[in-house]
Amino acid sequence: MATIHPEVSTSTHPATLVEDDLVTSSTGRRWLAVTRLATGFIFLWAFLDKTFGLHYSTGAAVAEGSPSLSWLDGGTPSQGFMTFGSVGPFKDVFASMASPVTDWLFMLCLLGVGTAVMLGIGLRVSAVAGSLLMLSMWVAEWPLLQGSTNPVMDYHVIYALVLVVCATLLAGDTWGLGRRWAKLPLVQRFGWLR
Repeated sequence: MATIHPEVSTSTHPATLVEDDLVTSSTGRRWLAVTRLATGFIFLWAFLDKTFGLHYSTGAAVAEGSPSLSWLDGGTPSQGFMTFGSVGPFKDVFASMASPVTDWLFMLCLLGVGTAVMLGIGLRVSAVAGSLLMLSMWVAEWPLLQGSTNPVMDYHVIYALVLVVCATLLAGDTWGLGRRWAKLPLVQRFGWLR
């Protein structure tokens, strides 16, 4: 088993770490890429489903002529859930925040996180934005109530953890644009954009 010393980088640019510096197994890098792509697709699919009313989590029109719930047809991607779906001690807080602004913020976050994670760029920003979104959804669903599947660890927490792992291990370098992104002068100047 080879040992990689922290002071030795396999990067062509010595000041820029690449995924190979952190994940030494090529099989591990590929599985991390699969995990990144799957997670990015979860966010991107939610955006597409809510925008175009693809009838999965957005809901299908029950009968012909029933109104579509798509955002393009006037649906409200966040307001209904924030007003009627929130439970727990912050229910009223979420209901009072529900507005067209929360629809836009929610949809932009889904699109931005999904696209960035799929492309393997801006994973640090995506990890923060996606984790904050998942935390707010966790709080809105308040799994600490008796009767939930698991009072602490649910899919919101898992998605946030996966985003953080992908950002930390530079998972966008394998099957993504992460290496090219890292070479951009703006990204080299502001490392948090990596």
